Amino acid sequence: MNTFEHKNLINSEVKIQKRKSLFRSLIKPVEAGAHGTLNYVVKKGLGKNKIAKK
Repeated sequence: MNTFEHKNLINSEVKIQKRKSLFRSLIKPVEAGAHGTLNYVVKKGLGKNKIAKK
């Protein structure tokens, strides 16, 4: 392996690491219970006004 190939290999690895860190920073955390998915209250039927479970 000559120095030119070695430099290209190192530069490509640096680019890959930068790209991975960018995508990680773009991912946003999800809130539990967002959009009414947690502690859903049953509105009709036998279990009316009770919190639904799995």
